[in-house]
Amino acid sequence: MSVTETVLKNPVSATLPGLGRALVSAGKLGQKAAEDIFSKAQVSRNSFIAELTGSGAVSAFDLAHIMSMSFAAPLVDMDAVDMLHLPKGLLDTKICRSCRIVVLGKRNNRLIVATADPSDQSVAEQIKFSTQLGVDWIIAEYDKLSRLVDVSGSTASEAVENIVGADFEFDDDLSLPAAQENEASVSEVDDAPIVKFLQKMLIDAFNMRASDLHFEPFENSYRVRFRVDGELREISSPPVAIKEKLAARIKVISKLDISEKRVPQDGKMKLKIGPDRVIDFRVSTLPTMFGEKIVIRILDPSSAKLGIDALGYEPEEKERLLEAIKRPYGMVLVTGPTGSGKTVSLYTCLNILNTAGVNISTAEDPAEITLPGVNQVSMNEKAGMTFPVALKAFLRQDPDIIMVGEIRDVETADIAIKAAQTGHLVLSTLHTNDAPTTLTRMRNMGIAPFNIASSVILITAQRLARRLCPHCKAAIDIPRNALLQAGFKDHEVDGSWKPFHPVGCAKCNNGYKGRLGIYQVMPISEEIQRIVLRDGSAMEIAAQAEAEGVRSLRQSGLYKVKLGMTSMEEILGCTNA
Repeated sequence: MSVTETVLKNPVSATLPGLGRALVSAGKLGQKAAEDIFSKAQVSRNSFIAELTGSGAVSAFDLAHIMSMSFAAPLVDMDAVDMLHLPKGLLDTKICRSCRIVVLGKRNNRLIVATADPSDQSVAEQIKFSTQLGVDWIIAEYDKLSRLVDVSGSTASEAVENIVGADFEFDDDLSLPAAQENEASVSEVDDAPIVKFLQKMLIDAFNMRASDLHFEPFENSYRVRFRVDGELREISSPPVAIKEKLAARIKVISKLDISEKRVPQDGKMKLKIGPDRVIDFRVSTLPTMFGEKIVIRILDPSSAKLGIDALGYEPEEKERLLEAIKRPYGMVLVTGPTGSGKTVSLYTCLNILNTAGVNISTAEDPAEITLPGVNQVSMNEKAGMTFPVALKAFLRQDPDIIMVGEIRDVETADIAIKAAQTGHLVLSTLHTNDAPTTLTRMRNMGIAPFNIASSVILITAQRLARRLCPHCKAAIDIPRNALLQAGFKDHEVDGSWKPFHPVGCAKCNNGYKGRLGIYQVMPISEEIQRIVLRDGSAMEIAAQAEAEGVRSLRQSGLYKVKLGMTSMEEILGCTNA
């Protein structure tokens, strides 16, 4: 049944725009809800479709599919459209921006136009009046279409100026060297759009809870991506002409050498967001074939103050960890790949231990988040400040607690172990797959079994998995055999629960929103010490840990699946069986 036939059969309010009437007639939106959204749009002077998708009543993804079926028009994924190869000059860019449309091509005397709202006849009439050509609609998701509209069909300055607007400033604490300050002040006048574009990207990344920003130059394009919930998402495709000025601007505020483009550089900067909020950023540059790729990591100090309950430990895991860090001496290790949240876990432990009665010193490369009351030292190999040098100095500074950013070599490990054996609590990280392999990894580094068994008191392995969006997640039937094969025990697959899977809505990122920790918290018991002393394998250690009630990473993840917090595919993707 066509939309026209449906409307005749189920008449709806004529005050609604065509898109609203189509959704109500198709049964995808209630009459009252549609009228309320339309009224809000009029009050806020916003478009109906922007208010509709922004309210979460209908996601951009669902809306595109509904419009495609209702109007019998093909559907296109705008992420797959190459902006550089879009036709130029077929339609005034002002019309494209105001109507939120993109011209994809021309066939005979008709334009092929991407839109999210094919029901708006005024847009078709405007195009016909301007070009004297007919229109063939292609349906696209509103959010993706809007992003492309903002950067297509304009010059470098225009494209940047269209996406500016921020109410924060760079922290004055990061003053520039005199030579670069003069150069920056001159260039800022000419490159104000570049400055505003960078500010816009940084504030958007912070608001989207991104962990990293990637600025990537290619031969004929330039790409900006954010890592949100562990996945990279393309956010903007500004003109390639801005790459040099943008790189220079980032390097200036990060106190890097703007004339050096042949070798990687590392720096940092701060931004004031509001009167009493400062966010730290770590900057890394890398020379590539077509310019400098720049990655900016967001270091939000508030993430280290969330408290242990916010990290996602189960009650028994939390109890084991708290018991270990409150012991007067010994070594606690946190393991996992890069980006698994090890730093936040260590800082959370330090916040718990940070009282007026203890002396805490940390050696980090670099110190990422400032912790008041903690003596933090950043490594500087050029100046001779290495982990072993810092640790030796710490031991002469009457420490109670020492945190080592990472144990990379046997010298660092030996000093850390001696500190743990001589009355100090030592916290550190290692890059291993799980807790049992950490002990064999230390043995392979050349550390004596006795020193490992007598110093390490607990190991926590961790991963970060995407959390299912609570607004749109849906139960799914998975065969019993598949659940057993994934790692569930026979008694756990009793039919009393169902796993959930991602759906996707306006409030999330493809069905996921935020991340949660998956942990394997393994205390070093006397039995595990005996296995280490006789140079046992990681498999023996894992078997003993399981016998003592320690969940593996996979089992911990599957427990989160059973609780409905994440999906099966997410756990299978980030843990080993």
